[in-house]
Amino acid sequence: MKNPRLVKNSRLVLAALLSTTLAAPALAADPAGVVAHYADIAEASYGDSLATARVLRESLGNLVAQPSQETLDAARSAWLAARVPYQQTEAFRFGNALVDDWEGRVNAWPLDEGLIDYVDAASYGESEENPLATLNVIANPKFTLSGNEIDATTITPALIADVLQEADGIEANVASGYHAIEFLLWGQDLNGTGPGAGNRPWTDYATGDACTGGNCDRRAAYLIAASDLLVSDLEEMTGNWGAEGEARKAVVQDPSAGLMAILTGMGSLSYGELAGERMKLGLMLSDPEEEHDCFSDNTHNSHYYDGLGIRNVYLGEYTRIDGTRLTGPSVSELVAVKDTAVDTQLKAELDSSVAALNAIKTAAEEGFAYDQMLEAGNEKGEKLIMGAVNALVTQTASIERAVSVLGLSKIDFEGSDSLDNPNAVFQ
Repeated sequence: MKNPRLVKNSRLVLAALLSTTLAAPALAADPAGVVAHYADIAEASYGDSLATARVLRESLGNLVAQPSQETLDAARSAWLAARVPYQQTEAFRFGNALVDDWEGRVNAWPLDEGLIDYVDAASYGESEENPLATLNVIANPKFTLSGNEIDATTITPALIADVLQEADGIEANVASGYHAIEFLLWGQDLNGTGPGAGNRPWTDYATGDACTGGNCDRRAAYLIAASDLLVSDLEEMTGNWGAEGEARKAVVQDPSAGLMAILTGMGSLSYGELAGERMKLGLMLSDPEEEHDCFSDNTHNSHYYDGLGIRNVYLGEYTRIDGTRLTGPSVSELVAVKDTAVDTQLKAELDSSVAALNAIKTAAEEGFAYDQMLEAGNEKGEKLIMGAVNALVTQTASIERAVSVLGLSKIDFEGSDSLDNPNAVFQ
């Protein structure tokens, strides 16, 4: 017969062991695991950007093949959907030189759109800084560039990428990427700080006598070439984050450098780029031309998904376009081990900035467009924009503290005169 006391004691010991096992904290994330998961999120984010760009390309093909209001609306919807995953990739930009060097091909702004197509003469004229600002390559199959005659009879991805993009070394000569396609779908937004986006007619892609704006065949050719180029550029970047990709190798081969890349991307996008150049500068100038998605009035979404992307890389999470949620080792876990208070504060501040950007997004979706928020003296708009700017600036200070607690070298985040030297903006 078993000794009841021994059986009872054995059960108590087993219960204690099980309790200890269940209560033990999970092993802390290690830097190598964190940067590897960061690369996984980058690959997934660019992969989603590529997938939506391919859908966009198909929609543009339909527009060109069968021009109508319906096919134009479908192409615009596809463009808007493509922006959702892409904007979340911007958190990978500043800390990774390979991404930063490439980014200008796909998301450069603002642009002198007269380089590409017709513009409103009353609101858009020649520029002393950019002789090509009114080139209108769609209307001019031959032109002179840097003393050389260019034959643009056939509009190809190579013409756009190698000849027109940043022609004469001028950054405003944006010929490729999302914003060139945006302009070709919406046209100029001539409403200033009033309601309404660009309103390009579908007949700008019509054939024969129904064509408006002239050169509809060349406009269609440019649109398709630009979208083919966008797809190939995104194929390149998705590959760069794949198993043997150069961007992945750059962050995983030295986990400390990888952590620096993560935090540099977070801080620079948060502070100088988003809070400064994309938000406060436009508010200071009351200039809707400083909107990131100025033709489509989609700026509220671009800002929101930028903010979401910053939080994604800190928390090590990303929700794919098919609803799949990626989670894994995060910078947050590393910081929490070193200083729980810093991690808790930064997570709260990231939530606050996303909430402030969502307030802008919600207001725009309810009819108060971002360019209306920029109107001089519009207190409601200023409050919304500055609420997000201040939240982004605040979280940047905590990102700096995270750098410090992880024992990494001090990072000089991207700055902006609008934040660092406001008087210079008006000089």
